Amino acid sequence: MKIFSKLIFSLITLSFISSASFAAPVTWKASHQWPGGKGDPRDEMVQIIKREVEKANVDFKIQIYPGKSLYKPKEQWQPLTTGDLDMTAFPLDYANKFHPEFSITLMPGIVKNHDHSKRINKSAFMDSIRKIMDDAGVLVVSDAWLGGAFASKTQCITSPASAKGQAMRAAGPMFNKMLEGAGSSIASMPSSEIYSALQTGVLTGANTSSGSFVSYKIYEQVKCLTPPGKFGLWFMYEPILMSKKSYNKLNNKQKAALKAAGKKAEDWMLEQVAGLDSKMENTFKKAGVKLAYMNESDYKAWLEIAKKTSFKDFATKVPGGQKLLDQALSVK
Repeated sequence: MKIFSKLIFSLITLSFISSASFAAPVTWKASHQWPGGKGDPRDEMVQIIKREVEKANVDFKIQIYPGKSLYKPKEQWQPLTTGDLDMTAFPLDYANKFHPEFSITLMPGIVKNHDHSKRINKSAFMDSIRKIMDDAGVLVVSDAWLGGAFASKTQCITSPASAKGQAMRAAGPMFNKMLEGAGSSIASMPSSEIYSALQTGVLTGANTSSGSFVSYKIYEQVKCLTPPGKFGLWFMYEPILMSKKSYNKLNNKQKAALKAAGKKAEDWMLEQVAGLDSKMENTFKKAGVKLAYMNESDYKAWLEIAKKTSFKDFATKVPGGQKLLDQALSVK
C-alpha cells in the first residue's frame, strides 16, 4: 500500500513538472493609436519591447495592434486595469476621467525640457503618480516624456494674445484651462483626429507632441508652427504601460525579459526625444510652414495664466492636487 501511495505521489509530481515545462507560450496584446511601422517613436518603443522579449526565447510573444485597430485611444485604460489588454503606449492624461490626478502629466510648466524630464522620472512626484497607477492595476514598462508644439492655420501662436479667438486642441484639461484663460475656444479629441478637424474647420490650431505632428502629417493643414525651442510649454507623459494582472501571470524569466526590454525601449526614447523636435521643425519647414518661437516674455506670460487657471483648478478640485503640484515644482 505504501509503495502504491509513493508511486501515485511520484506520478502527480511528475505531472506538475511536465505541465510546467511544457506550458503554452504567452502571447500579449499591445495596443496604441499611432501608425504602425511608419517611424512613429511610440510604435517603435513597442516594437523594441516585442523584439527583445521574443529574442529572449522565454515562450513570450507580443502581438501589436497599431492605429487604434483594437481600442480607441481613450478606451485603453479600463481594459488595461482588468487584464483584457496587456500592454499599451498611452498618454496618461487620457485616463484623467478615472484619475484626475493624471492631468498633471500634461500641465504647462511642469516639465521644462528633456533633461528635466529625466530628473522628474526619478522624483517623489512620479513615485506618487506610479502609486495611483499601481493601485488601479497598471504598471509602467517604460517611461517617456515627449515635447510638443503649437500650430495654427491662421496665425503664429507665440504670446497668449496670439491664441485669442483660436479654436484649439491641447489633449488635456489642464492645458485647456490655460488656453481658455488666453481666450481660445477648446475642442477635445485624440491626436489622431487633429488632421481632419483642421481640414474641416473644427480647429484653427492645435497642441500635440512633436512625434504626432509628423506622424499625422499636420504640416499639410497649418501655416505656422511654434516648436518648443528654448521655451517649451507642452510636455506630456506617454509611457508604455502594462496590466498588473497580465504581468503577475508571467514566470520569472518572462518578467526579467520584459524588464530588460522595457529598459532598452526607454533608453532608446531618451536618445530620440530632442531629435523628434528637430525632425518636426525640418519636416514642417520643408513643407513650407512658417516657424515661430516663443521668447522668455511669451513663456512667462503663459505661465502667469497657467498659475491662475490650470494650477489653481488642479490644486482646489483634484484630491491631493496641491501636494502633487508641490512635489512636481520642487524638481529643479
